[in-house]
Amino acid sequence: MAQKRDYYEVLGVSKEASIDEIKKAYRKMAIQYHPDRQTGKSDVEKKEAEERFKEVAEAYEVLSDAQKRARYDQFGFEDPGMGGFGGAGFNPFDIFNSFFGSSSSGFGGFSSMFDEDDEESSVSRGSSIRIRVKVNLSDVMNGVEKHLKIKKYVACPHCNGTGAKDGTEIENCKTCGGRGRVVRNVRTIFGMAQTQSLCPDCGGTGKRIKTKCQHCNGEGVVMGEQTVDVKIPAGVAQGMQLKMSGYGHAGRRGGGNGDLMVMIEEEPQNTFIREENNLIYALLLDFPTACLGGEVEIPLVEGSYKLKIDPGTQPNTQKRLSGKGLPSVNRYGKGDLIVNIGVYVPEKIDKDEKQTLEQLRDHKNFQTSPSCFEKFKQRIRNIFQ
Repeated sequence: MAQKRDYYEVLGVSKEASIDEIKKAYRKMAIQYHPDRQTGKSDVEKKEAEERFKEVAEAYEVLSDAQKRARYDQFGFEDPGMGGFGGAGFNPFDIFNSFFGSSSSGFGGFSSMFDEDDEESSVSRGSSIRIRVKVNLSDVMNGVEKHLKIKKYVACPHCNGTGAKDGTEIENCKTCGGRGRVVRNVRTIFGMAQTQSLCPDCGGTGKRIKTKCQHCNGEGVVMGEQTVDVKIPAGVAQGMQLKMSGYGHAGRRGGGNGDLMVMIEEEPQNTFIREENNLIYALLLDFPTACLGGEVEIPLVEGSYKLKIDPGTQPNTQKRLSGKGLPSVNRYGKGDLIVNIGVYVPEKIDKDEKQTLEQLRDHKNFQTSPSCFEKFKQRIRNIFQ
């Protein structure tokens, strides 16, 4: 007999896990390893899934019960008062049904409870479309509306998306009785279990078309084009995704539309560096302005700003202009414009310029001092802290 694994390890939770964490872990694994989720897999894979299904059910049965959990923590698998856990008569489907509130034996009712998690249940719904939309900093600052032409599946205009030739009838599928799924009983290592799968005759639609529409071959959709107005809010950033429900591909035979997923892509620009909602601008001053002070004009996303330069401005000085950055996508204020100031040292000078600088070299105010050196060291520390 194979050695049992620790229940906490089975569910992938710590020994201090809360009951909510234990429930969440069981829910995920029970759905993953349920026998009806193993369609198309090999017999070996199905058997392994059945064993895991039983294992997670047994772990959950113990850890979700405060008294059983306490005894398990104290004695492990050899509980002297209960003769061990997961003994004869243990049925993992009972745990599953109790957890999800299903009254069926085996798998029955599983798909109806978890249609939102079951990809096959949305067979008639159209698939989603993903597109990239480029925006510039002005778009990010103010928001923008983009008019996009999208190639997509649309409802066939000749049959109004039904898939049936105009004037012909659509009837319930006789194989599944209009439910779109067929039920069968299968034997597992736990006994008989009831499973459901898509109806092979109607593909899960529950309907049968007597005469197909010749324009869409009974699918109810044809390739077309739609112009979509996408409103992009201010403050968006690279990689953000906007969801437009119902603007994706049309579903087969009247199924619901998928969604349009709009991925934001920022156009490259050289003026600013973006750091969330803040903008960073590199300002390179000439030496006279840095020394004497003055006023320089710097760019904004829109327009410009006259920045006052204090006399004696040092390299690596930083000025922060509050509210001159980008807006928050949630419209909670704006970021700042951070101006990093550098000082330009000429690479080449002529004879007269050299003579002027040599005359200034020995002046007291052009010589370094211990206090200047300490200020310089502090600025360096501030950069790396």
